[in-house]
Amino acid sequence: MPIIRVNARGRTCHLHESVQPVTGTLKRTRTTPGPVIIMIHGYSYHPGDRVHCPHHHILSLKPRALPWAAPSWPRELGFGGMARDEGLGIAFAWPARGTLWAAQRRARDAGHALAALVAGLHHAAPDRPIHIAAHSMGIEVAAEALHHLPAGSVDRIVSMTGASYRSRIAKALDTPAGRRATFINVTSRENDLFDFLFERLIAPSAPGDRTLGQGIEAANAVTVQLDCPASLTHLAQLGARIAPPSQRICHWSSYMRPGVLQFYCKLMRQPERYSLNQLRAGLPEHSAPRWSRLVARPNIAWPQPIAQKAS
Repeated sequence: MPIIRVNARGRTCHLHESVQPVTGTLKRTRTTPGPVIIMIHGYSYHPGDRVHCPHHHILSLKPRALPWAAPSWPRELGFGGMARDEGLGIAFAWPARGTLWAAQRRARDAGHALAALVAGLHHAAPDRPIHIAAHSMGIEVAAEALHHLPAGSVDRIVSMTGASYRSRIAKALDTPAGRRATFINVTSRENDLFDFLFERLIAPSAPGDRTLGQGIEAANAVTVQLDCPASLTHLAQLGARIAPPSQRICHWSSYMRPGVLQFYCKLMRQPERYSLNQLRAGLPEHSAPRWSRLVARPNIAWPQPIAQKAS
């Protein structure tokens, strides 16, 4: 049972397409060797929807090309290979369609459901690491959950171009559970347009606050900018090779880029090799400014005049 599919309904959690309670299923997995990796999608998905169900798309071992082709998060994060110690993958879905404001409210409700799920897993096997990988507004689900969890219940959180404000995440990381977790803030200037729109549509709780795309400062957090050549070189030296960016605007490159999901797999399955200190050692001190990718000159290799070509 490498993957368990669950859905948040309000503030409670249920198995996908089943009347079985989640608690009974989780109890049967408490002796499963390996880490727990919880995968949370972002905006525009809805469990059970004919077209937009994440369990048939990014959260599936065999994704359908609906609404567009995408890699399998579970497979790229190390599940489905039948290894004895591959651990437990949880595909966590929540109702993320409708207006952005309504989706954000439901994300926070889903955070309560996630907290109950994580608390049950942690209680059943306190020594088993529990990691979370969340894209876009899915990080709002994870942030809310930290407010309702005990210390040590979450190990690593990978935020894939998270749609949330820095103050919101800072408060979550200042909870008992948050202070013991490690937060990897994956950003890209490809996502600048989406960060800008988020800031215009969702009012921050603190005036002048910015989204995670501008980086976050916390003792237990690090920002990794995926379209930074120096950062990609550093990650390659650590053993994580990620393809360079090919687009100026993209909200999905944080999981669509070749090699990036394998990097997250290493972050969660080899944390000692990818510690915060090791990650920080070769990363730029500050992120590139917003719009720097959009206004940069295209990298075009112009042909030389015939007379100058090497013979």
